[in-house]
Amino acid sequence: MHTNKARLILIYITAPTKSEAKRLLKMLIEKRIVACGNISKIESIYRWKGKITEAGEWTVIAKTLEANFEKAKREIEKVHPYEIPCIIKIPSTSNEKFFSWLRGKLKHW
Repeated sequence: MHTNKARLILIYITAPTKSEAKRLLKMLIEKRIVACGNISKIESIYRWKGKITEAGEWTVIAKTLEANFEKAKREIEKVHPYEIPCIIKIPSTSNEKFFSWLRGKLKHW
């Protein structure tokens, strides 16, 4: 069993455009905060400034360790174009081969 700090997590992030989603994910990978991620097109419905809004967005699902979440959150918040970015930590598990690969791609602070 892994310790909490070595636990796999997914970070769910929304972005307004595909290029912004790619920019965020590449930044996190380049800084070795996350090992990899996926980008998908979504439709979002939410309340914003008193109105129900519908918008096309892009999601990033980034894969990393629990220990890297606060650093990832700070880095995303520095550059994200949204006034209130969506940055959600999702605890997860994986097969051992993937977990070992993931750990090898991350910087250890």
